Amino acid sequence: MYFSNVAKAIRNAETVSTIGKIENVIGMSIEASGLKARVGDIARVLTKAGTEGVAVEVVGFKDEATILMPYNDLGGVAPGDFVRSTGKTLEVPVGDFLMGRVVDALCNPIDDLGPFGKSQTYPVGATYINPLSRPPIKERLTFGIKAIDGLLTIGKGQRMGIFAGSGVGKSTLMGMIAKYGLADVNVIALVGERGREVKEFIQKELGPEGMRRSVVVVATSDQSSMQRMKCPMVATTIAEYFKNQGKDVLLMMDSLTRFAMAQREMGLAIGEPPIARGYTPSIYAELPKLLERSGNFDNGSITGIYTVLVEGDDTNEPISDTVRGIVDGHMVLSRKLAHRNHYPAIDVSQSISRLMNSLVSNEHKELASEFRDIMAIYEENADMVNIGAYKKGSNPRLDRALDKMAQVDAFLTQNVGESFSYEETLGAMKKILEK
Repeated sequence: MYFSNVAKAIRNAETVSTIGKIENVIGMSIEASGLKARVGDIARVLTKAGTEGVAVEVVGFKDEATILMPYNDLGGVAPGDFVRSTGKTLEVPVGDFLMGRVVDALCNPIDDLGPFGKSQTYPVGATYINPLSRPPIKERLTFGIKAIDGLLTIGKGQRMGIFAGSGVGKSTLMGMIAKYGLADVNVIALVGERGREVKEFIQKELGPEGMRRSVVVVATSDQSSMQRMKCPMVATTIAEYFKNQGKDVLLMMDSLTRFAMAQREMGLAIGEPPIARGYTPSIYAELPKLLERSGNFDNGSITGIYTVLVEGDDTNEPISDTVRGIVDGHMVLSRKLAHRNHYPAIDVSQSISRLMNSLVSNEHKELASEFRDIMAIYEENADMVNIGAYKKGSNPRLDRALDKMAQVDAFLTQNVGESFSYEETLGAMKKILEK
């Protein structure tokens, strides 16, 4: 036992350590001189007493200075303090012990269930994945939600965006997906959430049933931009561990917008030029790197569900546009439907799963097509019908839509405590469309 501890200490020892000196602290960034380090290396600020304080990461270089961003609050850091490079990049502990746990953005436990034991570690940074090594997505994943399984069928390894404004049931829908989705493991990243909402989501939306097979990674809105930026990366790293064990992982992030905002704060702090709505160019490089890490693989899959918080319900703002171009489909949550107490408030006519046609039978395709046709013709003529200007019998397609629309609406609504199998969903669709 003693010799194994010695061997572990030797393996973890820092063979090279360089010391630099802090010259400037500007906003959230630190400029240090004399520090020999690479982008991505972890360093630690040394206090006046000589003890190690704030952890920082190398994010760039300017002239002769090394630019650092802190993981925590910069209180107490002053020009002239020394900073020590560890020569290591960020790694997080991974293992089956993470199931049912809540961790922070650096994978430290925050749920009072005790520390993690001995474990292996994974680097947080993304590595290039050869696109030819990805098998095609051919297997359906059931979520237990009729609107999704029936009209927006998702496959194992697919990436879907949920585009929603505030207060339209996004967290509730994510809780239902986590509880009823038939994946082996859920990894949930809560990025930039209000502190009170984290416990509410875990207890109310996720519940004991969902939490048993979930790992929750949290970075609240009051934490540093570095932690909010690392949170989705750490969650993806944990998902990759379970995927490497041959499991089907459901990776959920709420939200990509707050990840982009954290990246924007960091980019502006280190001098990147702002472009569309103040977002910096690095954001448009980081988003595909993050999203491409999910997918279908030979030894498991990572199905990604990513929420995008649209500003003013504008689904064409820069982050929404960028994400929509990367993912394999999107769901739009409608405030109009939410105001009608229609939950989940998925606007099916504005939503699409790009892989659905390759995942379902011809019969299912025809049922979904008929549903969409009924909703489309009803929506086109709703105003005319509501003011009484339409005379029944003038348009057979519209007559059928009027007969079926109440049943279609009922099909698309679902209580939080309800779950439906794929067979039950198809059976309900057939019943509605019977002549």
